[in-house]
Amino acid sequence: MLLFLRSAAFNLAFYAMSVVMVIGCSPLFLLPRSLTFKAMAFWSHATLWLLKVIAGTTCEIRGTLPQGPVLVASKHQSMWDTVVMTAILNRPAMVLKRELLWIPFYGWYAQKTRMIAIDRGAAAAAIRRLVAQGKAAIAEGRPVVIFPEGTRAAPGTKLEYKPGVAALYRQLGVSCVPAAVNSGLFWARRGFARKPGTIVLEFLEPIPPGLDRKSFMETLESRVETAAARLAGEAGGPAALATRPVENA
Repeated sequence: MLLFLRSAAFNLAFYAMSVVMVIGCSPLFLLPRSLTFKAMAFWSHATLWLLKVIAGTTCEIRGTLPQGPVLVASKHQSMWDTVVMTAILNRPAMVLKRELLWIPFYGWYAQKTRMIAIDRGAAAAAIRRLVAQGKAAIAEGRPVVIFPEGTRAAPGTKLEYKPGVAALYRQLGVSCVPAAVNSGLFWARRGFARKPGTIVLEFLEPIPPGLDRKSFMETLESRVETAAARLAGEAGGPAALATRPVENA
């Protein structure tokens, strides 16, 4: 019962805060992008604070925080992953599904901050646009953040890594920083409960530019999935299942 009450209180506070902020910050659409980035970072920090105070869910960041023009390829288990990246990285260019741009306010903010929208049904054309937008972000000194599986995967499962991450790695010519999380154990992708505990985001050893596609993908998957299994095990989750493949939704 306590878990239900705390989860309900957090969800109510989170959505109320989000509505107030997205509407109240609307004038930022007419002002420099830098102010919109600051507003998004504030919203992210406020979300993490509400999660800590109401739900009892804290977070721990491990490894070296990526700085400047770099490719970040992260495991994706929860909405929390996008929230924390916006909070801790400087002006990140997040790769997201094009459909998210159609959401009122959220999509407008994403366009204002030049997030990278990809049409997953457009195949080669989508990859070309992805690379072009990625190059523009790197030229501005921004980190490009991509979730290689393309969608959220429940703890203990592994989805197919999409070709977009390999295309970005090959064409951007920058290091790739793999990252692993155990967020899905506390903030489930399709669940109501927000469980107390410590969510861990771990930035792993960077992969230098220049590897061939096969070597890069094998290295990336190995580092991310191994770390995800370890983090799940530390939190009492399904570590033994962390590399079990499933079909993409």
